[in-house]
Amino acid sequence: MSAADKFLYVDRNPVNNPLAQADWATKKLVWVPSERLGFECGSVKEERGDECVVELADSAKKVRVNKDDIQKMNPPKFSKVEDMAELTCLNEASVLHNLKERYYSGLIYTYSGLFCVVINPYKNLPIYSEEIVDMYKGKKRHEMPPHIYAITDTAYRSMMQDREDQSILCTGESGAGKTENTKKVIQYLAHVASSHKTKKDQGELEKQLLQANPILEAFGNAKTVKNDNSSRFGKFIRINFDVNGYIVGANIETYLLEKSRAIRQAKDERTFHLFYYLLTGAGDKLREELLLENYNNYRFLSNGNVTIPGQHDKDLFTETLDAFKIMSIPEDELIGLLKVVSSVLQLGNMSFKKERHTDQASMPDNTAAQKVSHLMGMNVTDFTRAILSPRIKVGRDYVQKAQTQEQAEFAVEALAKATYERMFRWLVMRINKALDKTKRQGASFIGILDIAGFEIFELNSFEQLCINYTNEKLQQLFNHTMFVLEQEEYQREGIEWSFIDFGLDLQPCIDLIEKPASPPGILALLDEECWFPKATDKSFVEKVLQEQGTHPKFFKPKKLKDEADFCVIHYAGKVDYKADEWLMKNMDPLNDNVASLLNQSTDKFVSELWKDVDRIVGLDKVSMADMPGAFKTRKGMFRTVGQLYKEQLSKLMATLRNTNPNFVRCIIPNHEKKAGKLEPFLVLDQLRCNGVLEGIRICRQGFPNRIVFQEFRQRYEILTPNSIPKGFMDGKQACVLMIKSLELDPNLYRIGQSKVFFRAGVLAHLEEERDMKITDIIISFQAWCRGYVARKAFAKRQQQLTAMKVIQRNCAAYLKLRNWQWWRLFTKVKPLLQVSRQEEEMSAKDDELLKAQEKHLYAEVQIREMEEKQHQLGAEKMALQEQLQAETELCAEAEEMRARLAARKQELEEILHDLEARVEEEEERAAQLSGERKKMQQNIGDLEQQLDEEEGARQKLQLEKVTLESKMKKVEEDVMLLDDQNTKLNKEKKSLEERISEYTTNLTEEEEKSKSLQKLKTKHEAMITDLEDRLRREEKSRQELEKNRRKLDGDFNEVHDQISELQAQIAELRAQLAKKEEELQAALARIEEEAAQKNLAQKKIREMEAQLSELQEDLDLERQARTKAEKHRRDLGEELEALKTELEDTLDTTAAQQELRSKRETEVTHLKRTLDDEAKVHEQQLGEVRQKHSQAFDELNEQLEQAKRNKVSMEKAKQALESERNELAIEMQTLMQGKGDSEHRRKKAEGSVQELQLKFSESERQRLEQAEKLAKAQVELESVSMLLGDVEGKSIKATKDCSVVESQLQDVQELLTEETRQKLSHSTRLRQLEDEQNNLKEQLEEEEEAKRNVEKQLMTVQAQLLEMKKRVETDAGSLETAEEAKKRYQRDLEASNQRMEEKCAAFEKLDKTKTRVQQELDDLLVDQDHLRQIVSNLEKKQKKFDQMLAEEKNISARYAEERDKAEAEAREKETRALALTRELDTLMDVKEETDRNNKLLRAEMEDLVSSKDDVGKSVHELEKAKRAMDQQLEEMRTQLEELEDELQGTEDAKLRLEVNMQAMKAQYERDLSGKDEMGEEKKRALVKQVREMEMELEDERKQRSAAVASRKKLELDLKELEAGIDMANKNRDEALKQLKKLQAQMKDLIRELEDTRMSREEILALSKETEKKLKGMEAEMLQMQEELAAAERVKRQAQQERDELQDEINSQASKNAQVVEERRRLEARIAQLEEELEEEQCNIELTNDRLKKAVLQSDQMNVELASERSTCQRVEGARCQLERQNKELKLKLQELEGTVKSKYKANMAALEAKVVQLEEQLDMETRERQGATKLVRRTEKKLKEVILTVDDERRNTEQYKDQVDKLNSRMKQLKRQLEEAEEEAQRANANRRKLQRELEDATESTESMTREVSTLKNKLRRGELPFTVRRTVPRTGIESDEESETKSETPESPKP
Repeated sequence: MSAADKFLYVDRNPVNNPLAQADWATKKLVWVPSERLGFECGSVKEERGDECVVELADSAKKVRVNKDDIQKMNPPKFSKVEDMAELTCLNEASVLHNLKERYYSGLIYTYSGLFCVVINPYKNLPIYSEEIVDMYKGKKRHEMPPHIYAITDTAYRSMMQDREDQSILCTGESGAGKTENTKKVIQYLAHVASSHKTKKDQGELEKQLLQANPILEAFGNAKTVKNDNSSRFGKFIRINFDVNGYIVGANIETYLLEKSRAIRQAKDERTFHLFYYLLTGAGDKLREELLLENYNNYRFLSNGNVTIPGQHDKDLFTETLDAFKIMSIPEDELIGLLKVVSSVLQLGNMSFKKERHTDQASMPDNTAAQKVSHLMGMNVTDFTRAILSPRIKVGRDYVQKAQTQEQAEFAVEALAKATYERMFRWLVMRINKALDKTKRQGASFIGILDIAGFEIFELNSFEQLCINYTNEKLQQLFNHTMFVLEQEEYQREGIEWSFIDFGLDLQPCIDLIEKPASPPGILALLDEECWFPKATDKSFVEKVLQEQGTHPKFFKPKKLKDEADFCVIHYAGKVDYKADEWLMKNMDPLNDNVASLLNQSTDKFVSELWKDVDRIVGLDKVSMADMPGAFKTRKGMFRTVGQLYKEQLSKLMATLRNTNPNFVRCIIPNHEKKAGKLEPFLVLDQLRCNGVLEGIRICRQGFPNRIVFQEFRQRYEILTPNSIPKGFMDGKQACVLMIKSLELDPNLYRIGQSKVFFRAGVLAHLEEERDMKITDIIISFQAWCRGYVARKAFAKRQQQLTAMKVIQRNCAAYLKLRNWQWWRLFTKVKPLLQVSRQEEEMSAKDDELLKAQEKHLYAEVQIREMEEKQHQLGAEKMALQEQLQAETELCAEAEEMRARLAARKQELEEILHDLEARVEEEEERAAQLSGERKKMQQNIGDLEQQLDEEEGARQKLQLEKVTLESKMKKVEEDVMLLDDQNTKLNKEKKSLEERISEYTTNLTEEEEKSKSLQKLKTKHEAMITDLEDRLRREEKSRQELEKNRRKLDGDFNEVHDQISELQAQIAELRAQLAKKEEELQAALARIEEEAAQKNLAQKKIREMEAQLSELQEDLDLERQARTKAEKHRRDLGEELEALKTELEDTLDTTAAQQELRSKRETEVTHLKRTLDDEAKVHEQQLGEVRQKHSQAFDELNEQLEQAKRNKVSMEKAKQALESERNELAIEMQTLMQGKGDSEHRRKKAEGSVQELQLKFSESERQRLEQAEKLAKAQVELESVSMLLGDVEGKSIKATKDCSVVESQLQDVQELLTEETRQKLSHSTRLRQLEDEQNNLKEQLEEEEEAKRNVEKQLMTVQAQLLEMKKRVETDAGSLETAEEAKKRYQRDLEASNQRMEEKCAAFEKLDKTKTRVQQELDDLLVDQDHLRQIVSNLEKKQKKFDQMLAEEKNISARYAEERDKAEAEAREKETRALALTRELDTLMDVKEETDRNNKLLRAEMEDLVSSKDDVGKSVHELEKAKRAMDQQLEEMRTQLEELEDELQGTEDAKLRLEVNMQAMKAQYERDLSGKDEMGEEKKRALVKQVREMEMELEDERKQRSAAVASRKKLELDLKELEAGIDMANKNRDEALKQLKKLQAQMKDLIRELEDTRMSREEILALSKETEKKLKGMEAEMLQMQEELAAAERVKRQAQQERDELQDEINSQASKNAQVVEERRRLEARIAQLEEELEEEQCNIELTNDRLKKAVLQSDQMNVELASERSTCQRVEGARCQLERQNKELKLKLQELEGTVKSKYKANMAALEAKVVQLEEQLDMETRERQGATKLVRRTEKKLKEVILTVDDERRNTEQYKDQVDKLNSRMKQLKRQLEEAEEEAQRANANRRKLQRELEDATESTESMTREVSTLKNKLRRGELPFTVRRTVPRTGIESDEESETKSETPESPKP
């Protein structure tokens, strides 16, 4: 690693340390808050409720900490991570730890999502050289370590690729390194984007860009307490680039210069650097010119000459002067600048005194004023007068006002600040002018913002408010861009994600500061106060408290004695502000008189600085843009500092929003400026202020951890071993299967297209599980290895035992027989017997047989090989024949080709002859041309003579050409102007297109709104049509009734007319009306009686109305009941919400997200509604506007196309002119034609010039037309915008009208359908209750399933507990035996070693099982508590549901009573209606009879008239008729009056009855249907409940049986485990014995190795002989190969001959014969080769015999090797290392077995290597024995520890027994509860049966009622019922019905 790499790259060796990973996994490491270090590392030991006991890692102290204060630690994998957004546990402690680790390692740059966090190292690092720049050039961000160059390069590359403007935002506290990082950014861009490589004179712009910084630092930087080179202003450096990416220019904007530093400084601080540079570095001449003095003579230099260590002001002054030269600023401007600086210092030396008798100020010594006026070019008297007694306008006159001492001093200080600020602004403008002098146009830019970070002091002033306001805006920008990028990635990966704009979180605080009105913000209130002359800071604070006192981000000071005036809660924390001199700072007042003097200064530089005074102040005394007149706030409109800064900031934010931002956050590690020291709390505060922690908070809302599919599968597949099937599978599918098997909560992860996204903390959990899994696997592997080794050792011991027994038996037998004489004789005689020889002979014969069989087999193999060779040769022969045939065919083709070539040759010869003839002709032509050439030369001579004549004409043409070129230049300039105009037009077109696109989007939105509004409109129209239909029907009915009434009125009138006629006739006939008058009085009395009857009828009507009012009261009661039901529903909803919250607590979803989602959803729905309401009316208007838009857009497009065509035509004309000019030049040179031709061309040129002039005039005219059209288009656009505004106003009016119409409609609908709505609401309420009931049922089912799962887990845990009990008991027994064995076998170290190792493993397992069981018990207890809560909640729900049922029953009973009442009233009204109809019929009959009588009377009257002459005759008859007529008249009158009254009553009653009947019918049908549905649903619910209870009972029975079975199984397992432990103890003893046997075998092996060495020498001798034979065989084989090669050569010769055959076609037959002869030779040669092969086979047989002998020897060696192998395997079984060596030996032995048959040398080398290895193994064994002795000592220590652990385990077992007893008691309680639930279920079944019966009765009664109603309707229609009959319903029947219904509804079972 180089020197720079140490400070860039992370050393991954300590990070990937497995010990650290294991330590993290086992200790449960966490972060604990610390007062000293911020956070300390600790491990969780205990958890006690809300507190945890944590052991600190450094001090090993145990501390109690609240769980909420603990923060999770990341795995060691994430140590020193480059991007902190990748941390799985995103919290403050982890971020601080990561930054600290990297800082201490020398890594100062770290990414945090979009941020690049930089910590000031306080030393120079070698990471900014040109090599590093080249290293980062063109690389992606993730390819290189974090660096400011990486941020800059990504910005530059994205600008080049996307053509999007970029910005780099550097923020931080003073001294954090903002300015240095901006320098590095500019340095990098100047290096990367320099165009110096292509042009020689380039590089000046880059130098100027780099040199602008020292000038700005000299004038704008100063020494503070925190920083020696602190920027006292904010700047935005905008570097422009062209299309190729080269720097074109730059622009600098400055913000908030701290101008107050020019007049006063704090202790140990300096003013701006330039003052000190000037006073130390200026020469004598310059000092005299600038009137400079010593440091101590200046009042504005508060601390005198304060030096900065390591900085020389003189050298820096020369550097700044050089920078001015590089910036090409002239010397006179530089001296003017320095004069202003000196004058600022001299202004501080002006002193004022108070006069004795007045408050007026006076200047005793005016030397400083003289110096100031000299430097600034003013008159001294005017200057002093302007300061001491300025002119002020009072009314229309000017008055000189005397100033006090304070006012004069304030005016001087304000003047000094203003002059310095103006000078600084001029300097920035001059630098911008120097940097922007290139003519190249900038395509895009990169902006670098260097601005102060968030500042929180004890008391903060106006400047801090502005800075914090800026940082709020910048943080809002970051939040917005961060989540926009997050959303883009989520969209790329296809993840469902609801966009959360976290920028809105900061909006309330921003509104508090900047809101202009309702209520106004702090800056608006400050500006408002500046207008009032009597306003003070106190009044401003009071106004702020009054307006913003209730704002959530605003706080009042708690105590009266608090120094702060108000507090603002920013994103970084709570900030206290003190409003001292805020009004003055905001107004920044100046003396107008002095400003006008400075404007009229003789010094050009000073007058240029103050040039805008006349323009701004003027005659009406309007103050400057940012400096209002001193103490004259009412002098006119002026712009305050707050307004200006707000505008600047809004412009900055607008530019930043249009760029792609990159964020750099600079941090101070300590205030002592020491390298390598980091103060945690200081860094945390800065992280909070810089928004890094805010960014992390936003990260945690999303899915910050992302892993590629391949990496996720590779790392975590161990957790899901069997989830992925074998074979190939896509990465995404594999990850889906893995996550399913991991059973992760779906809210914690999202699966994208290439990555898996996780929430914070999930990966740490997976890492823990992975570590646990790996430890389990390693433990099981170690256990298996140890078991294998123990078994091998045991088997070896067993073999040693048997061998020892055999040896002992043989030795005993030998000791018995050796002195027995017969045995001696037997041993001597036995070798002489032939029996022993026969066995040897038989073995020899067997050997010979085996050899013969092997020879036979070998011969068969060779015969097969030869046959295969013969087949191969035959195949080759056939192939050769085929080749010969092919060659003959090729020969024939070659002959044909030869014939063709001959024909072609002839053709070519003919073509040659033709060409020769042509050549001759061409030669003749050339001769002719040469003659013509001579003639032409003569002509040229003549033409040269003519040239002299033409020169005059040419000169004239040249003059014309010059004029034409000037015209052409003008034309080109015009074309350029047109191009510029075209570009402008294109830009305007783009802007118009953008506006049009915005309008189109708005239109689409409006269309969508209008569609939704149309839907609403259609719905409302449908409702209106329904209502209109109803109104029409009612109107029709009314009209029909009116018609009937009119008919009756007509009839009545006719009858009246007839009666009057009759009366007149009777009066004429008879004069005796007195009696009839009396009768009429009687009739009047009757009429009065009828009126009384009418009153009675009206009383009845009132009674009916009273009944109606009662019904309304009943309706009100129903409404009250409905409100009660709604309240009950709300209670149920609250319970549901409580359940939901409990469920949500079980899930890991965050409530904040859901609240945000719900808020957003409500906002979206509200917006949709408002949009839908707005978009109803003006769809047509929008369509018209759209058409106008499209027309205007088309016209603009046509105009632009015409302009483009004109431009193309101009270019074509230009090209044509150029071509003509070239032709003229050629014609002038050649002069091939005469003078007439030249004149003709001149005329042509003149014509073309005229055409060009015409075209130019046309182009100008078209340009003017285009400009006019553009203006028209703009006017049209404005009109369109006006139209849009009108449309919006109309839409608002329309919406208001719509709302009025809708309100009227709603009123009508409410009047018409009140009752229907109520009933519908009841039905919807019932449905909602049913839905809630279903949801509750589903929740119950889920909870029951959870309960079952928990019970199953309980059973398994109980089983495990029993197993653990048995294991503990067996372990206790084994421990006792182990203690006894220890006493017995203390001497036997090896045995105790093995036993202790196994014991350690067993006890480790027991510890693990103990912890596991403890965890499971804790889980069970938690689950049990959870179950209890669930059961209690269910009981509460059941009680509430019972209450609900009771209320529902009461409501249903009320409904039943009301229904019965309504039915009774309906029946009564029906009977009344029938009676009235019958009375009507009778009245109609009476009316008909009266009509008939009237007709008869008319006839009689006619007869009477006709018979006037016979009066005397029929007087008696007439009197009789008169009496009869009187009687009839009276009867008719009475009848008519009765009919009229009855008709009116019947009509009214009929109408009421019809309305009531319809309403009652509808009510009755709905009630019936609702109750039927309710009954059916209740029935279904009860059936479901019964089934569920039965299922639960069955499940409980099964669980009981399973528990009993599992208990039995556990008891059997315990017994088996006890037996296994006994066997293990026995195996240990046997293993010890086998170890001793193995040691003896090792000694035998050593002896056998010595024997093998002896046999090796013999084998070497044999191998030499066999090598010789093999060499002979190899020589023969080489000969065979040479012969084969010769055959191949012959074959090649044949191929060559075949090629020759193509050339020698005539001699083909003879050569074919030669080929045949050669084939015969080859066949003969093959026969010879076969004979030689047979001879070689004989030789091979001989060699095989020899080989067999060698094979026998090798077999012997193999047997020996096998024995060696077995012994080696036994030795290797002791350790894992020996097993590996054994595998290598096996491989080597296999190689030896394969190579022994061919070569013996390799075999011998392998044997030698084996011997060496065995010797090494022996050494290893000796070392291992030494280690074993050490292990024995360790095991003795472990034994003691194990005994202690066993005691602990016994205690734990007792505790476990107590817990098991408690669990059993709880199980019994649960069983009792279940039995009670079964009883309740039985009761519910009984209730259900009763309900079914009652429902059947109710249905039957309803059917009978419906039948009766139908019969009554039919009878009413037919009119069959008699007039007098009235149906009376018995009361008992109704009561019985009511009772039956109430009974049927009371026993309803509760809904779940």
